[in-house]
Amino acid sequence: MTNHTQVLLAISRDPDLRLRDIADDLGITVGSAQRILSDLVDAGFVTRERRGRRNRYVIDRGSDMLRHEAQGGRQIGGLLDLLELNDRSD
Repeated sequence: MTNHTQVLLAISRDPDLRLRDIADDLGITVGSAQRILSDLVDAGFVTRERRGRRNRYVIDRGSDMLRHEAQGGRQIGGLLDLLELNDRSD
């Protein structure tokens, strides 16, 4: 799984995670987590909501997963559901 997908999955599990928590969970730097999250926001997959001094991240589960023909317009929500289901069966 790519780090972008892992960040999406982490946010899906807990939209209130801090960047530090995401970075620690994935074993990447905070800077890398920030860049990945910025990519996801810029692509329209995630929006940031300010909550006091913290951010909350909301995934647009209806957004097209990838814009590549091979994914056939599948939506992010389906991918996350599949990955989360697999997570629960472990």
